[in-house]
Amino acid sequence: MDLAFLHPLYEHLGPWASVYVDTSRHTEDTPHERHLTAQALSRELSGQGCDDATCDAVRNALEELEHSSEPHGRAIFARAGEVVLDPPLTRAPLRDSAHWAPLPHTTPLLELAGEDPVCVVAYVDRKGAAFELRTALGRQDAGSVTGRQHPVHRTSTADWSERHFQLKVENTWEHNAAEIADALTVCQEETRADLLILVGDDRERRSVHDRLPRRLRDLAVEAPHGTGSRLLDEDVEQARQDHVRQRAARELERFQAAREPDGEGRAGAVEGVPALIEAAREHRIDELLIHPDGPDGHREVWIGEDPDQLAVRRTDLKILGEQHSWSARADDALMRCVVATGAEALSVTPTAQDTDPVGGLGALLRWS
Repeated sequence: MDLAFLHPLYEHLGPWASVYVDTSRHTEDTPHERHLTAQALSRELSGQGCDDATCDAVRNALEELEHSSEPHGRAIFARAGEVVLDPPLTRAPLRDSAHWAPLPHTTPLLELAGEDPVCVVAYVDRKGAAFELRTALGRQDAGSVTGRQHPVHRTSTADWSERHFQLKVENTWEHNAAEIADALTVCQEETRADLLILVGDDRERRSVHDRLPRRLRDLAVEAPHGTGSRLLDEDVEQARQDHVRQRAARELERFQAAREPDGEGRAGAVEGVPALIEAAREHRIDELLIHPDGPDGHREVWIGEDPDQLAVRRTDLKILGEQHSWSARADDALMRCVVATGAEALSVTPTAQDTDPVGGLGALLRWS
């Protein structure tokens, strides 16, 4: 996940209010329910020590969502009486939550707002195609292409003239498939889509798929249900989820391989809080891997004013020359480091025990 949008959260010292709220329910009672939720989360922050001005800012931001039609939810990050960032979520949280801590609690964003593959759905037929851009937040038109219009239908007779006509039909199909593939390639480049989903008859889908550039064929998926099917949306969502799982599985495989030391005894990956803190202080983390249910994410570490000032023990920070220190969750402290150094982070659910980073936290390194 590209974390650049989180930079505003680390330009000021905390403490921070971090709220995650579900907006996926839409009924007649929704505005009233969301009003009650806003009050409850504000009270929860107050009970954790949040100042009145920040509680009010959070409550006001939540009350603005009372009539929102957002399909999933919203995260709200506030400090000193001001909402600094309120990104929409691409997945509804399991429950509404509020946190008051020295650092913003950004780790849930890896699951709730991250790995949202940009997807182009290509509705293909013999005459051309229409493209639709989809994300978890909605869909929009992404262009179209029109190929040759005649001839596109076969006949059932078998004399020479009709066979000649059918050959022209075949040529038209092949020409149009090539034009669609070219246009889809341009669309992917312009939208930077992570996934291409081909919708249409079997032969039409396959013809376009085969004519895509090799680099795009692995991104292309053929939907089993056609245009107008009530199951098509399920096909698209399944393809998006499969893409996310496959990406996480590939990164876990990389992590497992990088654990093994090279010929000079250096590993390309680390795990466990002490090793991760050392790597973070040296700006060596290239990609942080977080298992959401891992125990080390909740582990207490100590942080200073700068992102790379962190340690397992408070006394370690004093040795490093840091005069001010605060306790923080290990996962949130590491997230601050990777945002500051331009690294990435990914939520992973291990497929086998031996691929699981110890304690649920691991990292691929920039250099060994």
